[in-house]
Amino acid sequence: MESNFDFDTKENEFKELKDFIDSIKDKGGILIQILHKAQNIFGYLPLEVQKFISDETNIPMSEIYGVVTFYTQFSINPKGKHIIGVCLGTACYVKGSQDVLDKIVEETNTKVGQTTEDGIFTIEATRCLGCCGLAPVMTIDEDVYGKIDPNNIPKILEKYRVIGDSE
Repeated sequence: MESNFDFDTKENEFKELKDFIDSIKDKGGILIQILHKAQNIFGYLPLEVQKFISDETNIPMSEIYGVVTFYTQFSINPKGKHIIGVCLGTACYVKGSQDVLDKIVEETNTKVGQTTEDGIFTIEATRCLGCCGLAPVMTIDEDVYGKIDPNNIPKILEKYRVIGDSE
């Protein structure tokens, strides 16, 4: 899924971000807070948003980009409506989470770390989700699925495709 960030249609979002920046501008250590707020507003942190933050805070673009690409909670690419996380921690992996992940990749026709062409799913390989007794485990947004059989993946994904269509 390509980023087609349209600066001109985001006037309200940039105003909200500017108001937030202005409210904390005089404090120290504000970059992470601003990046969290910006990602919450825009859904991700494209270069246009990073440049705006740089201009508003006088923090160099290189520093902002370094932070954005270092921390995994930040994304420079748009995310799907639904985030699928498949645990590849030891317990889940031993119980077959790689097969679950492979089935999701097959069913969505996309790769780990990417978003489907229709923008519905983003697939992420995660580490321990803290549900080892339910291995293998996957999450879709805030929903947790334990003891997943790869054969059940199409039915589970269909539920979210319908939700994605109705939004």
